[in-house]
Amino acid sequence: MTLQTPVRTDPPMAPSPVAEHQARSARGVTVLVVGVAAVLAGVAVLVYSGKQTGGAKTALVWVGVLVLIIAGLGLAGLTPVVPGQARVIQLFGKYRGTIREPGLQWVNPFTHRIKVSTRIRNHETAQAKVNDADGNPIEIAAVVVWQVADTAKAIYAVDDYTKFVAIQTETAVRHIASRYPYTSQDGSVLSLRDNAEEITERLSAEIADRVASAGVAVIESRLTRLSYAAEIAQAMLRQQQASAVVGARQRIVEGAVGMVQLALQRLEQEGVVELDEERKAAMVSNLLVVLCSEQATQQVVNTGSLYQ
Repeated sequence: MTLQTPVRTDPPMAPSPVAEHQARSARGVTVLVVGVAAVLAGVAVLVYSGKQTGGAKTALVWVGVLVLIIAGLGLAGLTPVVPGQARVIQLFGKYRGTIREPGLQWVNPFTHRIKVSTRIRNHETAQAKVNDADGNPIEIAAVVVWQVADTAKAIYAVDDYTKFVAIQTETAVRHIASRYPYTSQDGSVLSLRDNAEEITERLSAEIADRVASAGVAVIESRLTRLSYAAEIAQAMLRQQQASAVVGARQRIVEGAVGMVQLALQRLEQEGVVELDEERKAAMVSNLLVVLCSEQATQQVVNTGSLYQ
C-alpha cells in the first residue's frame, strides 16, 4: 500500500489593491463640434446619394453610413463630469483611471463610466445600547463626516462603500464606548462624559483606520448622544447627587476651618480677649456649627460671665 504525500495548498494571494490614477481623456467640446459636423455631413451624403444611380449611389450610401457610425461612436464617448463627482473609467473589466476634472470630457466610447460622489457626507449612527468599561449600560450615538478620497478603492475594494462606512462607524462607536467608563469618580482615567474632546479624537482615528481600505477619508466625528440607559438612569442620578453633596460639604468644611483659624489668629494678634484651650475648643465648635449648618442658627445671649 502506497501512502500519498498530501499536497500543500497555500491560501491564494490577495490581489494588489487598486490605487486611483488619472484617466486619459480629451476636451469634450471639440469632439462634440466635430461629431455634430460629422453627423450633418453623413446625412448630407445620404441625401445626395438618393439623386445618384448605379455604383455611385451604393458607394455614397456606404460612405454616409460609415460617417454616421464614426460620428455616433465619437458622441458616445462624451462624458459630463459635474463638480463634486468623479467618473471611474473601466474597459472590459479593467480599471483605466478616474476623471475628476469637471466639464465635458471625452473617453473611449467602449468604456464603462461609473459615477462616484466626492462630496462631503454625514452619517449618523443609530442609538446603540452598550456597556461601558464599568459594566454600566449606556446609550450612545455619533455622527461622522467623511469623503471619498480614492475612487478606485471605493469601487473595487468593497461592495458598497456607503454601507461599509456605516457598519464600520457603528463598530468603532461600540468599541470606544466599551473601552472607557461613562464618568470617572476621581478623574484619574479618561471618561466619555468628562473627556469628550480626547474621546472624539480617538473615535475619529479608529473610524479612519477602519475605512481606509475603502478609500474613504474621515474629516471629523462627534458624539451626538451620551446618557445612561433608562433602567439605571435614576440610580446613577442619585449617585451623582450624593457625590455632589459630598463634594459641596467638603468645600464648606474646608472654608469653615479656614475662617475659624483666621478668627483665632486675629483675636490673638490684636489681644481682644485671651482664651484658654477649653474656651478655644468651645468657640471652634460654635463657629463650625454656625458655618456648616444647613439651617439658620439661633443666637443665645450669655448674661453671665465668660465661664457661666
